[in-house]
Amino acid sequence: MNFKSKLRSIIGEGLGLCIGLDPVLDRLPKKVRNSREPLYAFNREIIEHTYDIAAAYKLNLAFYEALGCDGWRQLEMTISDISDECLVIADGKRGDIGSTAKAYAASLFDTLKVDAATVNPYLGSDALEPFLDRTDHGAFILAVTSNPGSRDLQELVCDGEQLFHYVVRMACRLNKSGNVGLVVGATKPELWRDVMDIAVDLPLLVPGIGAQGGDLAALKSALQDYSAPVLVNASRSIIYASSGDDFGRAAREAAQSLNDQLS
Repeated sequence: MNFKSKLRSIIGEGLGLCIGLDPVLDRLPKKVRNSREPLYAFNREIIEHTYDIAAAYKLNLAFYEALGCDGWRQLEMTISDISDECLVIADGKRGDIGSTAKAYAASLFDTLKVDAATVNPYLGSDALEPFLDRTDHGAFILAVTSNPGSRDLQELVCDGEQLFHYVVRMACRLNKSGNVGLVVGATKPELWRDVMDIAVDLPLLVPGIGAQGGDLAALKSALQDYSAPVLVNASRSIIYASSGDDFGRAAREAAQSLNDQLS
């Protein structure tokens, strides 16, 4: 099954919940913090309590790479526990010259066996193409991100248009196999209409709901006429819903509440 078909089979043309598995060792409940594989033990319980709610899981690679080989091993173990009925997104924001990008793509798609990756467009199209060569995998290109400093470049005016407009157009040109998506931050509602007018039917990955303060009602209103699949990501507001032994159940309640709102 190609990436486009798998994405639509999971969430159709609506909004799907994406849970960010971004475990910080110091924030883990005591129940798992002292275990031999604390990140994996934490993730496993989150997955067990939310797999039937989540359309996707996004794993920010930095939290695993920070622990070296052991963190990478726990990342692989986590991915192996995720159902084939959910998308797995590696959030590493990769982007480098063609030969290096090809190695990054092999690392994520062949070694980790994830469905999609987040990629950085700053080096141009040849840095993105290795992630798009296989139709069974997808790439979400950074267009408008949630962090405050994103305006330094993304909203910079070049020849009368903001830079992110050019990025979205490039993404459309690269979408020959239907496996290109965009990262569009939920904290930038004033820019969503511009993105959607250009993107038309590109899938969106929307971080920033929850702890980052994105407005879900405004997002739903803006997206009501958008026909492509949209993954709404929440991380801290779900996985850290409780710091006690009941963190799995609390994560489920938080995930279910957000998913109900998306519906």
